[in-house]
Parts: sequence; C-alpha cells; structure tokens
Amino acid sequence: MTEQRDFRSTVFLPKTDFPMKAGLPQKEPGILARWQEQDFYRRLREARAGREKFILHDGPPYANGDMHIGHALNHILKDMVVRTQTLLGKDAPYVPGWDCHGLPIEWKVEEEYRKKKKNKDEVPPREFRAECRAYARKWVDTQREQLKRLGINADWDHPYLTMDFAAEATIVGELLKFAESGQLYRGAKPVMWSPVEKTALAEAEVEYEDIVSTQIDVAFEIIESPDPDLVGAFAVIWTTTPWTIPANQAIAYGPHVDYHLILVGDRRYLIAEPLVEAFVKRIGADRHDMEFYIKGAALEGTVARHPMHALGGFFARPRPFLAGEFVTTDSGTGLVHMAPDHGEDDFLLCKAHGIDPVFAVEGDGRYRADWPWLGGEGSVINPKFNAPEGPVCTALAEVGGLVAASADYRHSYPHSWRSKAKVIFRCTPQWFVPMDKSIPPVLEDGADELDAMMAPRTLRERAMKAIADTRFVPEKGRNRIGAMVEGRPDWVLSRQRAWGVPLTLFVHRQTGEVLVDEAVNARIVAAIGLEGVDAWEDARAAEYLGADYRVEDYERVTDILDVWFDSGSTHAFVLESGRWPDLVRPEGYRGPLADLYLEGSDQHRGWFQSSLLESCATRGHAPYKAILTHGFTMDAKGMKMSKSLGNTISPLDLMRDYGADILRLWALSVDFTEDHRIGKEILAGVADQYRKLRNTFRYLLGALDGFAEEERVAVADMPELERHVLAVLGQLDATLRQAIADFDFNTYVRALTEFCNEDLSAFFFDIRKDSLYCDAPDAPRRRAYRTVLDTLFHALVRYAAPVLVFTSEEVWGTRYPQGGSVHLLEWPEVPAAEVDADRWQALRALRQAVTEAIEPLRREKVLGSGLEATVELPAQVPAGFTEADFAELFITGTVRFGQGDAVVVTRTDDAKCGRCWRHLPEVAEDGALCVRCDDVVAKIDDVPA
Repeated sequence: MTEQRDFRSTVFLPKTDFPMKAGLPQKEPGILARWQEQDFYRRLREARAGREKFILHDGPPYANGDMHIGHALNHILKDMVVRTQTLLGKDAPYVPGWDCHGLPIEWKVEEEYRKKKKNKDEVPPREFRAECRAYARKWVDTQREQLKRLGINADWDHPYLTMDFAAEATIVGELLKFAESGQLYRGAKPVMWSPVEKTALAEAEVEYEDIVSTQIDVAFEIIESPDPDLVGAFAVIWTTTPWTIPANQAIAYGPHVDYHLILVGDRRYLIAEPLVEAFVKRIGADRHDMEFYIKGAALEGTVARHPMHALGGFFARPRPFLAGEFVTTDSGTGLVHMAPDHGEDDFLLCKAHGIDPVFAVEGDGRYRADWPWLGGEGSVINPKFNAPEGPVCTALAEVGGLVAASADYRHSYPHSWRSKAKVIFRCTPQWFVPMDKSIPPVLEDGADELDAMMAPRTLRERAMKAIADTRFVPEKGRNRIGAMVEGRPDWVLSRQRAWGVPLTLFVHRQTGEVLVDEAVNARIVAAIGLEGVDAWEDARAAEYLGADYRVEDYERVTDILDVWFDSGSTHAFVLESGRWPDLVRPEGYRGPLADLYLEGSDQHRGWFQSSLLESCATRGHAPYKAILTHGFTMDAKGMKMSKSLGNTISPLDLMRDYGADILRLWALSVDFTEDHRIGKEILAGVADQYRKLRNTFRYLLGALDGFAEEERVAVADMPELERHVLAVLGQLDATLRQAIADFDFNTYVRALTEFCNEDLSAFFFDIRKDSLYCDAPDAPRRRAYRTVLDTLFHALVRYAAPVLVFTSEEVWGTRYPQGGSVHLLEWPEVPAAEVDADRWQALRALRQAVTEAIEPLRREKVLGSGLEATVELPAQVPAGFTEADFAELFITGTVRFGQGDAVVVTRTDDAKCGRCWRHLPEVAEDGALCVRCDDVVAKIDDVPA
C-alpha cells in the first residue's frame, strides 16, 4: 500500500468571520448606538414615504417605575407588528407614549411626602402638581432608555405624553365635546371608592383578592304588614359588610321567592325557604318550628324598623319592604338590607321609591361627625371595626338586633391596585356620561337623513355596533368587551385628586346647568394649551367666562378627569392633531384612524373600552379597526409574578445575561394570546433555539464565501433537490405571510425555526455538504446549491429581522459591510419552483427510515457513519430516483433496490475515498480518490502556487 496524501487542503470548507458565540449583551448596545447615530427611524420613514399606511397606536403605560416583563412582552409584540408590516412594504410608523396623570403617580409622590412627614393637603396644588410632573418625566426618560434596549424601533425622540400641554388641551377639548352634545350630568351614585386614597376609582383601577370577612345576621322587627301574623316577627338580613348597617334604609325581597316564618325559641324569623337550614345552623339553634309559608309578592306593604330605632331621627324612620328582582336564594336569608349609599342595586331600587342617599360615610371611610350612630368613627374597611366584637356588632347585640356573627366568611373583594387597600361602594356627587341617553348622531361627511335615522341612538348602542365592526385577535375578546359594555353602568368621569386634567366646567349655581358656550370653551382650551392644567384656577374664572357671564353666578368644578378618559382620548391627540405627520392618513380617509390597538387582556375593561366610549361618543365609531390582546407572564410554575413572592423576573437582568434577541425570541415563541411562562429552563430552551438559528446563518455565510453573480444558475437548470427546497421555501413564505396577517407570531417563529432545523440543517445542508466541500467550484451541482443558498440567505435574513433585530443586522453586515441596514429591506421575492410534493414527502419519509435502520449499527460500532452502509431498499420506493440518487440523498455508501418490505443495512465492502470519504466501487483502495475528487485535485494541482 502506497503512502497516502493528506487532501484536507483541497476541500472547499466554509469560511466566515461570523462567530458561533453570539456575545449579544456586549454586541447589541453598539448596534443600537449606530442606529441612533444614523437616525435610523427617520431613514426608514423616508424609505417608506408614500406607501400604504399601517398605524398601530401605542397604548400608554404609566410612567412610574422600571420596565417589567409585561412591558417587555407588550413592546416586543408591538415592534413585531410594525416591523413585519414594514417588511411587507407598508409605511408603519410607531409613536410611543406614556400615561402621566392619575393616582399611581400621585400616590408615589405622596409616599415621598409621608417619608418626610409632609402633608400633601398643606402643599400648594401647583407645587404638588409640579412634583408629579417631574416624577413622571423621570420615569418616562428611564423607561424610554430601557425600552430602546429591547431593539424597539420607534420615534423615541418625539413620544406623546398625556401631560404635555397640547395633550392636556386636547383632553379638555374632548371633554367639552361631551358637554356640548349633552352627554354629561352630575349625579350622586355609588361608585368604587378608596378610603385610603380618598378618591373614586375606575373598574380598571381595581383588583380582586380573597379576604375573610365578618358575616352577620341582623333582625329587623316587622311593625306593619298586610298579613297581621307577620307583625312582631323579625325579618333577618345577612351581610358581610357590617359597617353598612348604619346606612340601612329598606329591605328587599324577591317577589317569586318562597318565605317561611319559623319559630326559634321565643322569636319568629322570616327567612327564604331554601335558606332556613343554613340560617338555623348559623345561629346555633337545636331546633325550629315552621309557623307558616308566604309568597314573596305578599310582602308588599310590609314595614320593619331598624334595630337602632331608639336613637331616633334617621333610625326611627320605618324601613319599607321593596320588591327586588336581584334577590336570590344562593346565600344569606333571601332578604337583603338596602343601603343606597353603598350599593348600585340598593341605590336604584331605593331611588325608584323616593329614598335618597344620606352620605353618612366620609371620604376617609369614617362616619361623618354628626351621624347619630358611630359618628366620627371608622375606618369602615378596618377588620376590627367590623369584627363580632367591634362597635357595629356590639351595639346591635346590645339592642337584640344581632342574631349571629362570625369572622370566617372567605370571599373575593375589590382592592385598589395601587394602595392594595380595600375599596367600598360609596355614594358621592360625581360627573357621569350616560350610557343609555339618546344623543345626537355623529355622521361622516356626505351622510344623509336616512343615515341619521339608522345611526345608533345611545352611547351603549354605538359602542356595541363598533364592537361588532371590530376585528378581535383572539376572537374571544369580542365577547369579553361586549359583555362589559353591555352591562356597564354610566361612565364616572370625575376623581377627587390633584394630579390630572381638570373637568373644565362652569355650573350655574341656581339652575345646576353646565355652561355650554363655544367662546368660553375656546378660551379654556387655549389657556390649557399654553400653561397646562395649572391654568384652571379660580383667579382665571372671569377671564374664561368673559363679559357675557358673572363669576358669582357660576361654580368652577374642581374635580379632575378619570385617567382612563385621558388615555381614551389619545387617539384625538396622537392620530388627529397632525403633530406627527407620519401618522396622518391620506386626504378623504374616513373611519377608524388606527389599524390596531395591542395591549394585555385586562385592557378590555381599561384602555380598549375608554377609547371605544370616547370615540363613539364624539366620532360615532371606534378609534381602531382591530384589537390584539396578550395574556400575562407567569413564573416557571405558572404562578402570578409578585414582589412579595420573590418570583419576579426583570427584563433588564435578562438582557444583561442573555441579550435582547433572546428575550425577543422568547416573547414571540410563546402563545402570547394566553397566559404563558418564563423561567431559567424555558430561557435555556430559547437560547438553544437561538443557537440553531445563528448556526444556520453562520453556515450560510461560510458556504457563500466568494459567491458571485456569474455563478448563479437558473431554477429550471437546477437538480430536483434544489427545486424541492425552493418549493418548500415558497410554502414557508406563504405561511409567514399568513401568520403576519393573523398576528400569529408563535406560528411565525415556529415555522421559521422548523424550516431552518428540519428542512435545511438536518436535510438540505446535510445532503449537499459533500457537493459544497468536494465538487469543483464550477460544477453545475455546486453552483446550483450555492445559488439556492444565496436565495435562502436573502429570504431568511429578512424573515428573521423582525424577531432577531440585532442578530439579523450582524448577519447582513457580515456579508455586506457597506450594504446598509437589513431593516430597510422589503419582503423577499422567492423564485417559483415546482416539484411533485407528495413524491418528495415519501422520499423524506424513506430517508428517515434509512437513518433509523443505520442508527443501531452505529451504536453497536458496526458502522462509523452512514457512509459505510450498504442499504437495500424495500420494493416500494418513490419513483424517478436512481440508486446513486438515493445514496446521495441518504448520505450512505451503496444503495440497491430490493424486493422486501423493510430497509436492510449492512457494512459496505467498498473502499473509502481519501478526500470525500465516500465508499464507492470505483475507489481502488482506502485513501485513493474517486473519479470526481481525482478530477478536482488534478485541476487544483495544475494551478500555480
């Protein structure tokens, strides 16, 4: 045997400087700085100028803390939407924004006051608002830099802030539209109230948590009734809010409920029939006797007296029985005590019978000082105040009104999401927008009288029609927001705080009517635009009212607006004002200005709904064409993240450890429409997914080293394998386009990843590495392969760009150092290629079967690799392939057609080529060259050194 030559230097191995190790935490900030230096956002706007618009309106997060994982997920999704629409060739600007008013910021400033033992009420309002403004500005700047680090491409230098004077003026202008169209009224209704923060709260500012309350049964003695047998008996009510008993004014019964009068000891109690046993058990009685049965409807005209009637005055008034359809027999006694100050059903039923609230509970949760029972005492949300040994229960027990009490009732209860304190329903004078009042139609230009007749008459009807006209992703969002709007009460606009946009209204002191005057309103809006919310003060009242009105005749409203009205008006400020020319729709455009709103599913009761109501009331339609919602990020165990549990995960820490592209890949890989998880093992899997994608690009860059246009081969001249891969690429292209249309980014990332792993790395690259390494540079098969690799490169780097924004830029810059940014490119053109898809599917299935047949022999060391295998195929194989084709596609030695039913693998007797390592009959001995390699080496040897 002759001495063998080392042929490694004659093999055409891939060459690239693109590193396998990403080093994202170190590399990404440099790329980010380059984009900022180049003003990339503006360059992209110029590149897409004049194209079809796609406008995503950014929902404003609160400016009050570091970016958390929810912020990161939300903004990555928004960036993905904008980037994919841009990739499709559309002009998709992205103007970020922040919500800067309201309780969360005011509460933080107050916390600093409390640390310094300062009283907010002793600080001049202007000074306090200035501190709130400065606090918000600090966190806007902080969050902006943190969000930039995610690779979010946005107009960061020109965000919208609800505290900008122009924004505050727009919000005031929107409020005054409500006043001008008669959609405002002041009334006293029970609203959710925080005694800690001393303000009304919106539903979206409330979260529900389980608590344990005191449950009590209270006896009201019946003093009048059409049925004389009831007189002297006791109607029993059950409640988990003992503090509301001092405000009781009536008792509700169910007209269709069956009631029993039972005897326990020497007392007779009126109880709903299905609840008798539970009541008797609660009071600890051994037995009871039933005296008689009565239908609820027969209780009409019955009157009881309050257990504390001896106090006189309010408590001496009779408590009428009122029929209430809301009364059920699910729990309690089937009789419900009515405190119109502290419940919506209570308020409405009592109002219908001429019973008004008494406003016994003050804003801090104490009874007002002049109240006959418990005056000046509280706070009503204090468990000790409501406990069986507390002042309410103690007083009731002393007069024989307390039948049972126990501090063991577990139930869900509303809390302020900011202070975490319990809230109460409290009746206070507030400003409302009616949901069911007939209002003038808002019609587009060119609408006629028929359009006016067909237009929805009330705000609720308008909103429900708009919901029907809106696209929801996922679809279940339609039912969620629809149910909320269908059943919601009137919209409470007012809050009793300092930091917010004022209700810039003047009310006539005698008539109570809101002043509606366009000239007055114009002066107010202009002043707010110049000086912000501080312009709304008593000293300026005469200036705003002008010569036509006397200051002494009008009350200046001092409440501020619900912060959801602020954010609900952002479409007017951002999309209509013209301050952002990129967002301006073409002339003549009608309908919703935003293509998409994208937020968490909690915004069905928050921003989605306030924006819907504001726009429907002032424009007649929703401000958006579509709503996309995402779920919430849980920890690895599926638990809600909480600082108290210590299971929060900071996106800032993740980017420091992994890089932003890993965080982006995670966010776009999960099914974000549902609640989803994050944790170390999950991120390790994402990092592995990233490495595979990175290695795909690294292989492409290396394999395309030196590729030139003259090397390109027409699709028609390519081998069928190349045409098959192009056909699969075409299928991927269609899948990704559909995923963009569906906002289905989980499918987008999964399809892209599976194509790279399964169709390329494990199949195409694996098969063709022999051709790439060993064919002559001008060989038609190698040229065709490299042509397809070039097509794959240009497609995949674009497909990956919206997901891996930094890595794709690095990949593009490695191949084209002077080629600009990958993010300026548009969707790739994939050449059409037709093959028999079923035939190739069968071929790949057979290839898998061959691989599985070889694997046991490799484990047993019979074979070192598939190249040492002789494969006998079953009788049924895909037509049109030769034995040599199968050997190439399976990466084996010799392949023979067989007659059996299974794949049979044995070790080859053929010698191994010293260059390509294939075992072929033509190789004389191990280490010698096959015909192909001999020709290539001869050409290399002929080239002068």
